[in-house]
Amino acid sequence: MSGAELKKVGLKVTLPRLKILEILESLGDQHHLTAEDVYKILLEQGEEVGLATVYRVLTQFEQAGIVRRLNFENSISIFELDTGDNHDHLVCVKNGTVKEFVDPIIEERIKEIAKENGYELASHNLVIYGSLTE
Repeated sequence: MSGAELKKVGLKVTLPRLKILEILESLGDQHHLTAEDVYKILLEQGEEVGLATVYRVLTQFEQAGIVRRLNFENSISIFELDTGDNHDHLVCVKNGTVKEFVDPIIEERIKEIAKENGYELASHNLVIYGSLTE
């Protein structure tokens, strides 16, 4: 996402917003970060951005539809880019690792369950908790 795209969603282009967006975009599949994770990466990069600014920017990104805020059972908010796709999550209860997955059979079954119960599916959120096996 570029500065022009930030403007398009109503956000002023600022260095902290660009840096935070760059971090989220550069992490590929490992893009589930807390605000503290983003803050630490900024510090490692030599950026002088406060933690409150990181929280504020992530909240603005959420309101603009750029990121999703995920709240798992550990009461910590995790942020991920909102790519518009539909995926679910696996969460390791030992180390908090979050992994995305897509399963067409599960997706179809969720639609069927909604229909069987008289619901028109608007969205769903499936989180599977377990421990990574090594």
